[in-house]
Amino acid sequence: MTASAEPTRHDGARESVAGFLAALAIFMSAIALVTTPVRIAPIAILVALVAVGMAQGRSSKLAGAALIAGGVGWVLGMTVAIAASRPLF
Repeated sequence: MTASAEPTRHDGARESVAGFLAALAIFMSAIALVTTPVRIAPIAILVALVAVGMAQGRSSKLAGAALIAGGVGWVLGMTVAIAASRPLF
């Protein structure tokens, strides 16, 4: 038997959950663009913050992107809602 030189990397459930939360936050930010941004975008930002806190390895960039997407979803959603005379909340 020979041992491999590279250690095996096992990402735990925490890393997987962080990735799913980041993806959920990005999806919620996209929905905030076309619906009521005051209700959805802050929740998306909170979910993204939780994902940033949980992420360590490969999903840390995704969690950061989710946080940026939450801010963009808030700003653009508010802009579109005001320009189209739609309700904010």
